[in-house]
Amino acid sequence: MHEYPQAGLAADAFGEVAAVFEENFTAGEELGAAVGVYHRGRPVVDLWGGWADPARTDPWRSDTLAVLASPTKALVTAAYLHLVDRQRLDLDEPVAAHWPEFAANGKAAITPRMILTQRSGIVCLDHAPLTPSALRAHTPVAEALAAARPEWEPDTAHGYHATTYGHLLSELVRRRTGLTAGRYFARHLAGPLGLDAYIGLPAGSDAHLATMLESKAEALMDGADPGTELDMLRALGEPGSLTHRAMIGSMRLHDALDPSVEDPSYGGLAGAGSLSRLFAALVGEVDGIRLIGPDRTAEVARPYSRGTCEVVLLPSTWGLGFMLPDSPVFPASAGLGPRAFGFDGANGTFVFADPDHELAFAYVQNAGSRTIGRMNDRAHRLVAAVYRSLGRSGRGA
Repeated sequence: MHEYPQAGLAADAFGEVAAVFEENFTAGEELGAAVGVYHRGRPVVDLWGGWADPARTDPWRSDTLAVLASPTKALVTAAYLHLVDRQRLDLDEPVAAHWPEFAANGKAAITPRMILTQRSGIVCLDHAPLTPSALRAHTPVAEALAAARPEWEPDTAHGYHATTYGHLLSELVRRRTGLTAGRYFARHLAGPLGLDAYIGLPAGSDAHLATMLESKAEALMDGADPGTELDMLRALGEPGSLTHRAMIGSMRLHDALDPSVEDPSYGGLAGAGSLSRLFAALVGEVDGIRLIGPDRTAEVARPYSRGTCEVVLLPSTWGLGFMLPDSPVFPASAGLGPRAFGFDGANGTFVFADPDHELAFAYVQNAGSRTIGRMNDRAHRLVAAVYRSLGRSGRGA
């Protein structure tokens, strides 16, 4: 008899994934979590368990939503690339062609491709840090981005657009459609696919939200001593460093946001089943829906940026809007295929798709991650089990 609730299903060939999911709980490493896997457009794993609250009184349910943190950027990227394919937009046309104010302060030549590949240099908002009221109004954030200066000559280096990325793409979507990224995602992606995934909950929503425990990354953002374990951690403790300015210095969000407010860089909400369904629709058809064409999927999985990140000071590889192997936070050691793409969250959440295996995976949780600068061990074990299961399924690539 489990001391924690657990439910869902896993296809026989993916039984090891269910076993690893349970082991993460029995080892005392989880509070509440869910994992979803799609293979060739069909769900093969949809599991959830544990508790949605620290008091362990509210069971995690099939419809429980977790805070995504950085993988929110995957939702925004999917929305933007869907728009790009739908309207046949040119990723190499300057952003300022449709957002004239953006040309200020040396940004006239920046293109959407540079933003998607983390090469634009627009990584800091410390001149006008994000606040709840600015997020709610949207316009002040766009104005702050238009006033920003590149931190390096655009397209000559890459650095994680940790705070700015979702807001840049949201304004690009709004300039083309009149909709913010959250509303575009809801109307054109979540609605048709039937996803429980949101960038800003609808007003009056009665969604079941997991209460997130503080991860190490969040503790650092709240002022905890970063220590000296990594160059990134040392830089976070130096207010003048690019690392500090791009992350801690670019936000003034000390209180939990109203979940109805759009934060397209960090504030997404979703369940694992919906996230894996979204990623499956990026690499193939799901119930007749494919979000981007095969050529665009191939472009997403192409390495555009490699080497040491100017912001987090760790090795990283970026495709068109997504992390690629190999890096400490998106490691090939987990079994990821060479063309896999996705997002790691510093809070422990992990999502990816592998077009070569027609595979999509999502893991969400609320226990947080006790490490920073590398993939959460719980997610690592689950991903490795998924790849081992592919061979047993008889339907691997």
